[in-house]
Amino acid sequence: MQPRQSITEIFSTFVQFDADRFSCWATESRLRRSMQRCLQHTPKETSEYFWALYWYKFWQNDETQSLAKQHLTAYLQEPCYWISQKTAATFVSTQYKLSDCFQIAIAQVDKVLKGFNPSQSSTLKNYASIIFGSAIRETLRQRQEVDICTDWGLLRKISQKRLDESLQNAGLTLAEIPSYILAWNCFKTLYIPTKAANSRQLSRPDDHTWSAIAKAYNSQSQQPATAETIEKCLLTAAKAVRKYLYPTPDSLNVAKGEDDAYEMLDNLPGTQQPSLIQEIIAQEEEQARTSQQAQIHQVLVDAIAQLETQLQQILHLYYKQKLNQDGIAQQLNIKQYTVSRRLTKAKETLLKSVASWSRDALHISLTSDILKAMSTLIEDWLQNYYNDSKA
Repeated sequence: MQPRQSITEIFSTFVQFDADRFSCWATESRLRRSMQRCLQHTPKETSEYFWALYWYKFWQNDETQSLAKQHLTAYLQEPCYWISQKTAATFVSTQYKLSDCFQIAIAQVDKVLKGFNPSQSSTLKNYASIIFGSAIRETLRQRQEVDICTDWGLLRKISQKRLDESLQNAGLTLAEIPSYILAWNCFKTLYIPTKAANSRQLSRPDDHTWSAIAKAYNSQSQQPATAETIEKCLLTAAKAVRKYLYPTPDSLNVAKGEDDAYEMLDNLPGTQQPSLIQEIIAQEEEQARTSQQAQIHQVLVDAIAQLETQLQQILHLYYKQKLNQDGIAQQLNIKQYTVSRRLTKAKETLLKSVASWSRDALHISLTSDILKAMSTLIEDWLQNYYNDSKA
C-alpha cells in the first residue's frame, strides 16, 4: 500500500480494492474541499494528530454530524487495512477475503469513536486497531462455526425465533412463514443425529426419514406437501438463515456515479465548518492530559520493574519480539498454558497498579466500565512501550 502524504489526502481518501488487493486511494471531493478550507484557515497546523483530535472533538460535540465521522473514517483507512490483512491471515480456512475483513472492521468506526478517550489512549489509530482486530476475529470465529455446518446441521442449531427473523428478512410474508416453521419443527423432531459431536456435519436425511417428516407435516397442515417440497422448503430456510446471520458487507468505498469513479460518498450533508480554535481542547486541558499520561507511563514502568523476572521476559517476548504463546513456551522451556496464565497475571498486576493510582490521584470511583477502559489503555500502552527500541 502506498502511504498517503498530505493532510488533505489523509482525511479525504479511501482504500480501493482490485482482485482483493489494494488498488489506489480514491478521493471524496467534499472531504477534500473541506480539508482544504480548514488548512487555509490554519496553514501552520500540518500534524495528522492535531486534525484527528480536531475532528474527533467536533464529532464528540455533535454525533449526528457525519462530516466529522467521514473525515475520521478516511483517516482510519490505513490501520483498518493493515489490521485486516494481519487478522485475516490467521484464519486460513475462512472464505472471507481481505476486502471482506476490511468492511467488517471499518463498520466499527462508531464503536471506535464512542469508546476512544484521548486521556487514556495514546492515539486514535492505535485504539482503532484494537477494536478493528477484535471485530474481525469475533466475526470470523462465528462465521467459521456456521461455515462448517451443513444445511441440516445449521437447521438443528438455529432457534425458532432466529429462524422466524431470517425468513422475514428473506421477504416471506407472515402468512407463508408458519408452513416453514412447521416443516422445521417436524424435521427437528424426527431427524436426530446419532452422534451429538457430529451434529454440525449432519448429512441429508434418508428417504425413510423424509417420509416420516412429510407424514408429520401433513397431519398438522391444511395444505399437504410432498417430501420433496418440504426438503426444498427447508433448504430455502437454511439459505435465509445464513444470509440473515452473515449478510454480505456493503462497502463504504463505492463510487456514486459513472462520470467520476473517485467522487465517493457524495451524498454527505452540508460542509459547515466549525470554529477551529474553539473546537480544539483548551490549552490547560492539554497540559493536564499530558501530565496524567506521563504519570500513568511511570506507574506502568515501575510496575513492570517490580514483576517477577519471568513475567518481564514473557511481556518482552510477546510485545517486543512478537512471539506467540507457543513460541514463548519453547524459548522459556515451559508449557503454553503456563505462558497464557502468566501473561494474564502480568496484565492483571499492571491493571491493579493503574487502578490504585487512579483511585488515589484522580479520586476515580472504579466501575467495571472504567476497569475495562483501563485494560484497553494498558494493552495500547504495552504495544507502544515495547515497540520503542529502548524498552
